Amino acid sequence: TENAIPLTLEISNQILKELSFMRKEKILDYLRPDSKSQITIEYDEDDNPINIDTIVISTQHDEFDKDENKMLSVIKDDIINKLMPRVINKFPDRIKKLFNEKIKYFINPTGKFVIGGPHGDTGLTGRKIIIDTYGGRGAHGGGAFSGKDPSKVDRSAAYAARHIAKNLVAAGIAKEILVQVSYAIGISNPTSININSFGTSKINLSDQQIGLKLASIFDM
Repeated sequence: TENAIPLTLEISNQILKELSFMRKEKILDYLRPDSKSQITIEYDEDDNPINIDTIVISTQHDEFDKDENKMLSVIKDDIINKLMPRVINKFPDRIKKLFNEKIKYFINPTGKFVIGGPHGDTGLTGRKIIIDTYGGRGAHGGGAFSGKDPSKVDRSAAYAARHIAKNLVAAGIAKEILVQVSYAIGISNPTSININSFGTSKINLSDQQIGLKLASIFDM
């Protein structure tokens, strides 16, 4: 069963399982059920994971202090010092070594998260998302365009990625380009930019090197 799903997903799942356990066992008694996690991992040219770059965790919580900054400080400290050691301990040594002190943590980056679940998210956004974008021709992250205001990255980042891809092809960099961008809610710059030229690149740079250059050329 090992390697059955991407490592980013495996780590995200483990974080949320452990968070749920700590909530039910009242180890962190302010936790509420709604939570989400996103992991950004750096890979080498052979697709071997070499470093965990970013961990994003947002968890719903009780309003246990009138000072929002105090609440967020307590939650961040508990997540990093109480939750993460338990999560890391679940993995074999070759995965444990990917966790290091350089990891960028974004814990509840949008601020307090008291209202969650269906009460916070129910709506009609999100239908026909593939035909709403590129008809399945490009890979899709699952975020809808329709019903979203232009600032939402589901829409704005897809437009930006398309703008970059069109310009790279027009500039003769490659015949075909897929631009993949990941964001964390509340953080303005992408947590990763990935390029796939499908072997059609016409320049002496790897897809990874092209991706790194894009980050400095385009304002994302």
